[in-house]
Amino acid sequence: MPAKKASKKRTAKKSAAKRSAKKSSRASKATKTARSTKKATKKTARKATKKSTAKKASRRVGKSKIPGISRIDQESTRTHGWFVRVGYRRTKQGWRPKHRAFFGDKSHGGKSSALKAAEVWLNSVKES
Repeated sequence: MPAKKASKKRTAKKSAAKRSAKKSSRASKATKTARSTKKATKKTARKATKKSTAKKASRRVGKSKIPGISRIDQESTRTHGWFVRVGYRRTKQGWRPKHRAFFGDKSHGGKSSALKAAEVWLNSVKES
């Protein structure tokens, strides 16, 4: 009789082990699904931010469409104008622009006229 009791205990242990294995596989499937959903959500969020950033960049006031011309508005030093850099070269300190110039709003009569002066200067430097 003791042999029969031992076999029943073994089968009970095996079935309990099978149940816990099934539960863990269900849990792992659920976490995999949750992870894939999170990844998809992150990708969609990234795409949305890229689109919104692109729209914001086109609506920004004081943004030059010409490469090499950038806007400086620094209240602490009362510096407002366009900074032009072109013709980069390598030096001991790193890459530096060969030609650079600043076109202030005050000295050129406003933001738009300073930008026009910067564009004219940039074209003259590129030609030479």
